Amino acid sequence: MDYVSALVPPVVMAAFFIGVVRVIVKTQGGAAKTKEDAAVDAAMARTEGAQQASARSEA
Repeated sequence: MDYVSALVPPVVMAAFFIGVVRVIVKTQGGAAKTKEDAAVDAAMARTEGAQQASARSEA
């Protein structure tokens, strides 16, 4: 019975990991992808704008 108690935690962890990967794969793309991409693009534009503004103020 010791082998059963030794195998249970890795099997549970593997099942949980597979579930997490499936959720990540399923949530990629779809209707939310455009919205998420737009949010990331907006954040990148704000960051680049702030960097350019600080570079102009230093010059």
